[in-house]
Amino acid sequence: MTVTRFAPSPTGFIHVGNLRTALINYLISKKTGGRFILRLDDTDPVRSKPEYADQIKRDLEWLGLFWDSVETQSSRLDRYVEVASNLKKNGKLYEAFETSSELELKRKKQLNMGLPPAYDRSALKYTSDQILKLRIDHPGYWRFFLEHNRIDWDDGILGKISIDAGSLSDPVLIRGDGQFLYTLASVVDDTDMGITHVVRGSDHVTNTATQVQIIQALRKSVPSFAHHSLLTGAKKEALSKRMGGLAIKDLKKAGVEPMVLLSQMARLGTSDPVELRTSVDELVKHFELYRFGSSPTKFDTKELYALNTKYMRLTSLGNISETLSELQVPDNMKEAFWDIAKDNISTRSDLEKWWKLCSEGAEPVIEQIDSEFVKVAISLLPKQPYDQETWTNWTKDVKDKTGRSGRDLFMPLRKALTGLEHGPDMSKLLPLLKVIK
Repeated sequence: MTVTRFAPSPTGFIHVGNLRTALINYLISKKTGGRFILRLDDTDPVRSKPEYADQIKRDLEWLGLFWDSVETQSSRLDRYVEVASNLKKNGKLYEAFETSSELELKRKKQLNMGLPPAYDRSALKYTSDQILKLRIDHPGYWRFFLEHNRIDWDDGILGKISIDAGSLSDPVLIRGDGQFLYTLASVVDDTDMGITHVVRGSDHVTNTATQVQIIQALRKSVPSFAHHSLLTGAKKEALSKRMGGLAIKDLKKAGVEPMVLLSQMARLGTSDPVELRTSVDELVKHFELYRFGSSPTKFDTKELYALNTKYMRLTSLGNISETLSELQVPDNMKEAFWDIAKDNISTRSDLEKWWKLCSEGAEPVIEQIDSEFVKVAISLLPKQPYDQETWTNWTKDVKDKTGRSGRDLFMPLRKALTGLEHGPDMSKLLPLLKVIK
């Protein structure tokens, strides 16, 4: 059975970059009738917050990406202790004591000598007595001993990958304060939970190389790996949990529709055009991992909102009825109101201003040059209620009375009734409009 996971750290709000990883993993599992696990990588006790974890769940539920089970790393610390203990016994974990400044000095010397800035394993030379003395000053941290051979795998997106482990530093798996780092905790979870496919950003490629060796040291099966391109902002800047406006919760608040966001994410990074889908099941049906590329991929909010505008125009009254009820649009007016509003909104939140215009009317906008013309026109306007013939009949009477035509006729009247230069077809809007004379 295919088993995938989405493993965010609850140290901030997830953004579109995180969503892309979640969606791809979700689609892989559902394409084959497999399982999708939400795993909260919350081993950092300081930065991990319950409010972030709760928001991650709300975001995924809003998008319709439902998990088969949820796991937390904070509940699995005893398991990490057990695995780490076995790795120490097998000589795969060793204690090191260099400070960050000492390591930085070593790296500079290696670079000056034209060598790769990999850890020199000087900690392996410590005797037992030296280690005991070093622990008096500060606790050591633990590194995994990499075998200096090539690490190969067939990447689901990047193709064949081969990395020389001799150019890599032995990764730190346990900090001096005892905190288990991502590299170890993720491997233990993936192997224990039977994860068959791991899809993540291309910034994890080197991480994957070291994790392959850790998995092999645990004598477990290595999952299939795939590394998708990284999303950048409109100016090619890296995305961050702290970037305003790109968090899923912010896009929801801004009125972006779930299927619009998912439709864009499902094709972003492929050569295929974005197609609006009406359900997650449709996304599953048309998903193919091999179509994704490795080049950095720009995420443009303008394209997202343009797609959202298109989606709103295609949305049926049935799908928008609940929102209209929340705005207190009477049932007998919903169809007519949606007919004039859908072509004039980008998000459903835009509906509020159009209903306010219809139900409360607008302050007239009248240019001085048009004041007498508007006064005459308003005197010719019949009493409400209006129908879809009222606008045509009224403007004909005004034209006959004043001699105005074209833009000089219609624009001042639109502005006088709506306070706006642009908007819905006035013949359809007028029957819904509260006119302020």
